[in-house]
Amino acid sequence: MTAFAGLHRTGEPLLLPCAWDHASARALAAQGFGAIGTTSLGVAAAAGLPDGASATRDLTLQLALALGSEPFLLSVDAEDGFSDDPDEVAQFARQLAAVGAVGINLEDRLGPADRHAAKITAVKSAVPGLFVNARTDTYWLGDGEGTPDRLDAYRRAGADGLFVPGLTDPRTIAAVAGRFDVPLNVLYTPDGPSLPHLADLGVRRVSLGSLLYRRALGTALETAADIRSGRTPRGAAPAYADVLALSGDGPAG
Repeated sequence: MTAFAGLHRTGEPLLLPCAWDHASARALAAQGFGAIGTTSLGVAAAAGLPDGASATRDLTLQLALALGSEPFLLSVDAEDGFSDDPDEVAQFARQLAAVGAVGINLEDRLGPADRHAAKITAVKSAVPGLFVNARTDTYWLGDGEGTPDRLDAYRRAGADGLFVPGLTDPRTIAAVAGRFDVPLNVLYTPDGPSLPHLADLGVRRVSLGSLLYRRALGTALETAADIRSGRTPRGAAPAYADVLALSGDGPAG
């Protein structure tokens, strides 16, 4: 079992914050997060590109290259693998692993389950040690119908973890977590179950997705509005020197 896989099996659930650039990742690492993911929305929006449209393949690889050698475990949100061809997805996974990524998140976008399963199998065959978090969008894009069948197919294909964003009902979460022998990942939502509650329900990984990026944008807007209105901005901001240090060659923090 890899070190990253082990984080899903022992102790508290893995809380995975998601970065969108080098500075955000290093800042999170400085706060003690030993494993960090990426957010496809943050990567895409920061570059003025659409999310979920396979437009950020090169940017995602560049970010992985920048972060893969950092002293934290990196899991990459790769949308649907940026291709419908399982062999092309496997090749991308090889590139991620080569620059130091230890995990990959692959979403099905409610496309054919057999196609997504084939991608998972191809990735596990190409890079056996890469943790494949197989995401189904049955709750994210739909009403939840077909969730067990899709997750069954992805587990049989070799997925190391199963991800169901949009799933917030405690009873359903517990049922899904108890059905499979691999860790269940859910997306944290402020109006959903708390982290301790999710742990009690059997969840082993809690992702923050694009939440940190969206809250950063929200705080920027609030700050600008406060200043325009003559108010002192609320909240804390890192000093210029602290942010500058995140781009240097020294340790984060």
